[in-house]
Amino acid sequence: MYVFNLKKPIAIGADHAGFDCKEDLVSFIEAKGLKYKDFGTFSRDSVDYPDFAHPVASAVESGEYAFGILLCGSANGVAITANKHQHIRAAICWGEELAELARKHNNANIICIPARFITDGLAEKMLDTFMNTEFEGGRHERRVEKISC
Repeated sequence: MYVFNLKKPIAIGADHAGFDCKEDLVSFIEAKGLKYKDFGTFSRDSVDYPDFAHPVASAVESGEYAFGILLCGSANGVAITANKHQHIRAAICWGEELAELARKHNNANIICIPARFITDGLAEKMLDTFMNTEFEGGRHERRVEKISC
């Protein structure tokens, strides 16, 4: 059971360092029969991560997309960029437990994956965990409500 409204598409984007992992995740999403929009990049040619992080964050923030996936080498650049958006909670995840906690405790709406630091298959496992974990609310709701400036 997915906790996000997956009648809406998923927004996904990456820079050149995240390109190959993004392509793997697109195949994973397609295999599940889910809708998505790929905001690029579409090759391994060097690009600037904000050119992809901002459109994904804007798409999620608008409510048109269920959630977002961003990838770059370390995930720091895309997370920093996405978190400039008022209603975005972009979480860097390099393991399944972090993906779970990002949802349970932080109500993250974008998962940021460090493509250069994860093993094959881990991105798919983290994404599956992210999509299937509910926000706990309670004391965490109070904390999340204090995030926006």
